[in-house]
Amino acid sequence: METVELKVEMVGIHEKRLRKCLSKLKGIEKVEVDGNSQKVVVTGYAHRNKILKAIRRGGLKADFWSAQNELLNAYASASASASYGNFRFNNFNFF
Repeated sequence: METVELKVEMVGIHEKRLRKCLSKLKGIEKVEVDGNSQKVVVTGYAHRNKILKAIRRGGLKADFWSAQNELLNAYASASASASYGNFRFNNFNFF
């Protein structure tokens, strides 16, 4: 059995579409979706490339989860919990 971690851009109802795409594949035992971090964990006997291809065929943007995604999520959660007093956006200061 293999576990495949994917980053899937999910907005609103995309979780239902994602599950429908994956239900057509044989060998998938479990699908876990984390909407906040846009992370999908698929467990089963299907090949990882077939899983990715099925999701993309369903019209969703997807890629394999990487260590860079972990860093971005950690940064985003730390930024969200911090207070937004002064911040910069494209070299403009906002107070």
